[in-house]
Amino acid sequence: MRKGSDGLTGRRRIIAGALLAPLLAGLAPGAAAGEARARARDLGVAPGILQPGPLNAITDVEGVLVGHVTLRKGRDIRTGATAILPHPGDLFEDKVPAAVVVGNGFGKLMGATQIRELGEIETPIVLTNTLNVPEAAAAIIEWTLGRPGHEGVVSVNAVVGETNDSGLNDIRRRALTPKLIRQAIETAKPGPVEEGAVGAGAGTIAFGWKGGIGASSRVLPDALGGWTVGVLVQSNFGGVLTVDGAPVGEALGRHFLKDYVDDGDADGSVMIVVATDAPLSDRNLERLARRALAGLARTGASMTNGSGDYVIAFSTAESVRRTPARRSQAVYGVAEVSNQYLSPLSQAVIEATEEAVLNSLFMAETTQGYDSAGGRARAIEAIPLDEVREILARYGRGEE
Repeated sequence: MRKGSDGLTGRRRIIAGALLAPLLAGLAPGAAAGEARARARDLGVAPGILQPGPLNAITDVEGVLVGHVTLRKGRDIRTGATAILPHPGDLFEDKVPAAVVVGNGFGKLMGATQIRELGEIETPIVLTNTLNVPEAAAAIIEWTLGRPGHEGVVSVNAVVGETNDSGLNDIRRRALTPKLIRQAIETAKPGPVEEGAVGAGAGTIAFGWKGGIGASSRVLPDALGGWTVGVLVQSNFGGVLTVDGAPVGEALGRHFLKDYVDDGDADGSVMIVVATDAPLSDRNLERLARRALAGLARTGASMTNGSGDYVIAFSTAESVRRTPARRSQAVYGVAEVSNQYLSPLSQAVIEATEEAVLNSLFMAETTQGYDSAGGRARAIEAIPLDEVREILARYGRGEE
């Protein structure tokens, strides 16, 4: 995948060594020029009509675990890995139905062909940077082979998604090791999901601002099944940022095609992971994953030539798991959601994807790092939330 976009050439925040320290002087850790970060709902932005789960995160889907490892080293390493485990049991034995959808295929999603062929996932999903995909795969394989009862396992379909964080990280150093990435798997847990410039989002850029990890969820009314849909994103792409219908990117003057300048284009990438407790077949999970791209579009993503836009979706429902007992039968039946009940789930994934992208931006902090292509120090600013609030108010959106 190509590196994340920063909107336009004239707006690129590339700062040569001697200028970097003065610019960032006085910035408190965890703040953008002293501004506290906030999730979308803290700004009164609540996309859609459905209600979120109690955490408003992918971990609202019962059993889903998330872990991060973040590596910030010296002035030039800003990277990490994020692990998503569909359930806390034996993933290799109790495989989950799954699907992959490609919006634009400029990327290196490992394990995708077997998911498409068999419709299942048997390992944790790890997100990281482009050049550390092999190390992430090694971490998954080592973790899987070392699990009790796996002494005879000789084939593992490791699932690794990536975006290119070379805009803030010296990606050629390939600083992440399998041992380090395994920490994200081994520390994965339920509960709140840390967002912003953490894990696989440590060095990403979105819409010209600091991107990162974001999460959200939606819960259907009982009359529509009562199921939960959770989403986690790794944002590293460009376009014209839209927040709850308001043209925030245009108003802030940082967006794709402004002044028709070429080299600050919108190319980049996004990984979207969708979890649900609805008992969906792999075919309907593919349909659900495709709808996540509609949520991405609602944020203003351009999905350009060099953008790698991928969705991985899975169901945690026990009734559709590919257990050893079921796999041993020539024919077995499962209870799964019928086609017409996919419609409210589609609405849920669209809303949760849109909000997860916004959370990834709003929770990210100004980050100084290293531009691998330019060979120089660089700072990427967090999106200014005070200005976002003003723009939203101008368009009758957000908090009153």
